[in-house]
Amino acid sequence: MNEVEIVGLDPETEAPIRVKCEKGIIVSVEPADVESELYLSPGLIDLQVNGYAGVDLNAEQISAEIVLSLVDQMLANGVTCFVPTLITAPEERICRALRVIADARRLYFRVAECVPFIHVEGPHISPIEGYRGAHPEAFIRPPSIAEFGRWQRAAGGAVGKVTLSPHYQGSVEYIEALSKQGVHVSIGHTHASPEQIRDAVDAGARLSTHLGNGLADVIARHQNPIWMQLADDRLSTSFIADGHHLPAYVFKAMLRAKGIDRAILVSDSVALAGMPPGVYTSAIGGQVELRPDGRLCMKGSEYLAGSTASLSCCVANAIRSAGIPLKDALRMATVNPGTFVGGRGRLAVGARADFIRFRMTGTLAIADVWLAGERVYADCERGDDGRAV
Repeated sequence: MNEVEIVGLDPETEAPIRVKCEKGIIVSVEPADVESELYLSPGLIDLQVNGYAGVDLNAEQISAEIVLSLVDQMLANGVTCFVPTLITAPEERICRALRVIADARRLYFRVAECVPFIHVEGPHISPIEGYRGAHPEAFIRPPSIAEFGRWQRAAGGAVGKVTLSPHYQGSVEYIEALSKQGVHVSIGHTHASPEQIRDAVDAGARLSTHLGNGLADVIARHQNPIWMQLADDRLSTSFIADGHHLPAYVFKAMLRAKGIDRAILVSDSVALAGMPPGVYTSAIGGQVELRPDGRLCMKGSEYLAGSTASLSCCVANAIRSAGIPLKDALRMATVNPGTFVGGRGRLAVGARADFIRFRMTGTLAIADVWLAGERVYADCERGDDGRAV
């Protein structure tokens, strides 16, 4: 389909707009004189996805077909761009998963369109309980430029983001080396001092991974990893607004400190997202318990083992938790993360024609999804108003 026309409500103005696209690119955005009950937004962008609905990128064995099925799950939830995330593991296991995801991008058009690069969260994180979260302590190790090179060879150059703790000796050199290659370096799961965090940002780190999580229960009131990351305007910060990772008042305060323009919503969803409550064996956290309220913990503790919320749920929860308007919550899940994936997530002439239309029903009820100008998902039960030609 070369030409397409979509009508919906602009979340910025609440007024109907008509977006015209050709060959997967937006060519005009104009006021529309038709009524619509559906909001029209750029597709959601999730910078941290471990899995969803039984699909687990960190399982012992994954395949290109499994990666494709995860892409389809993401599209059905309004996510048109996401970053597959691999956690701390032995090097050979990380490399095997990298090869599979790279193969999936090569074999399947939808994967190539939706997956800009791969995120390795760890293994260069804090080994201390609490700070390491659900990452297995046995495989945590210092950063190694040589190991990163082996990752990139396995991935065909597709590793585009690495989360690490900058407390290690040699962290500055590692961050500088990755930044020079165009890789996004993010600070997370860290007990680093404010000075070490500042040095990491000076070296090129530009993101904070799910700030407020991956921490010990008790931390120093001033000399802790939170304040420097909130204070440094060079860092954009991701938050998991699922209602479990951060209490509403903490999320609201952190968002005010960091500012909407530097805040990013991520799901951090794992394979148990969308699954029934119970005790499971997971690649992330081992024995874990999924509670009826959606909280996923390592069995026998309160330590979280990932999120079971979709990014669309996090957008709706951010509105409730922080008292912000829809347009700001969407910005944190479209434009802001889009700056790290080539400028995606914009509703503007010349931008990619990735869209969602949805109703606000306490959450984002996705009606249809467009990827590069092609309608790839429609909820027939909800139907759609507006025109799509």
